Amino acid sequence: MRGLGKYLYQSESIVKLLKRFGFLLMMLFVTAQSFALDAQQRFPKPEFATGYAQPATTSPSPRFLLLEYLDIFVLLAALSVVTWFVLKKRSRKGVFWTSVFSLLYFGFYREGCICSIGAIQNMVLGVVDNTYKIPLTAFVFFLLPLVFSLFFGRTFCAGVCPLGAIQDIIVIKPIELPKWLQKVLGLIPYLYLGLAVLFVATKSEFIICRYDPFVGLFRFDAPFHMMMLGILFLATGLFVARPYCRFFCPYGVLLGWMSRFSSNHMTITPAACIQCKLCANSCPFGAINEPVVETGKRHSNVNRMITYFILLPLWTGIGGLAGSMVHVPLSHYNKTVYLAEQLIEHPELKDDQKNIDIRTFLTSGKTTTQLIAEADAIRHQFYIGGWLLGGFMGFVIGTGLIRLSAFRRRDDWETDKTNCLSCARCMEFCPVKRDEDGKITINER
Repeated sequence: MRGLGKYLYQSESIVKLLKRFGFLLMMLFVTAQSFALDAQQRFPKPEFATGYAQPATTSPSPRFLLLEYLDIFVLLAALSVVTWFVLKKRSRKGVFWTSVFSLLYFGFYREGCICSIGAIQNMVLGVVDNTYKIPLTAFVFFLLPLVFSLFFGRTFCAGVCPLGAIQDIIVIKPIELPKWLQKVLGLIPYLYLGLAVLFVATKSEFIICRYDPFVGLFRFDAPFHMMMLGILFLATGLFVARPYCRFFCPYGVLLGWMSRFSSNHMTITPAACIQCKLCANSCPFGAINEPVVETGKRHSNVNRMITYFILLPLWTGIGGLAGSMVHVPLSHYNKTVYLAEQLIEHPELKDDQKNIDIRTFLTSGKTTTQLIAEADAIRHQFYIGGWLLGGFMGFVIGTGLIRLSAFRRRDDWETDKTNCLSCARCMEFCPVKRDEDGKITINER
């Protein structure tokens, strides 16, 4: 009876705390909205006599400063709550409902912007362009999930990222892909990250935002091909769990690097593992490593790892050479380079008054010679960037082979800190439980 009374008292206190928190959040939201009504756009959009229509923007209109602070507050609160559910409560249900909230708020209400994944580009642009001031929300949304991953694992992926949430909710019966295929597909996020950095550094394109497969679904407005891409990812996600998160997300690369060093990462079981293998069967991401015992092949593994270490500079050099060879087609994504090539190949385009790019160039006062010189300088940037991007990919492949050759003894089933998304599914299936008094029990299944 005493334990029941204690439980009811704690539950009543939590309910009161949640009510107060909800009331405070509602008042803050109402106040911010009232201020936002006063912050109307002072200048109307320009009207063109030629019938030119303004293109659709890739991001929503800027928000009032107080609403941006609200976004930061919600991000911090969601990260804290989902981390608490993962590490303290060990609750898959809590993680799930936090992801539903994040999908509704950061996805459909905020329309996928500001996004931690896209904030990579803001950070890179702030480094390469002294005239660009990184928005506070972009800086916080980029940095805060990385800090949480460094200490607590990828809890951002577990229940805060709207892109992950929309995929996680629809998983029906995931299939396990072959290990070799997962390794190959796992290289794509590194390439995507490198390309995103390259295109921003050359001031060419924000490809993460432009080719976000779910932002069109969040806004109910996107080109047909992007809408189909989002639907294709969701259809694939019915059977291959979180395909974008695992095989495309560039921010996942950074989160994985941070999570590798996390000291308070989630564990499958609160006590000793009983080798039931239920956790591995429940993980749809292949992020649980099986026990490894020492065998007589350890000497050959060491020799192989030393060989891969010696070949690492070769892998890096080959990758850099390959990257430099594709710098010309990559540079076509830059508008200046593309326009210069068009004018060189088709000089008659100067008379095309319907081409907005041509008209902008002609009114700028620059000559064709100056345009070509700028294009050559940008293409040289792509050449250097191609070397760096290719070298980076070669280094990733080489270090991946080294890790495959490394031997690490494991007595129990353990989460792969780099690839584990902290979804808490494995903890739900683990028969080893700890009650509120700290007592360990084993449920028979």
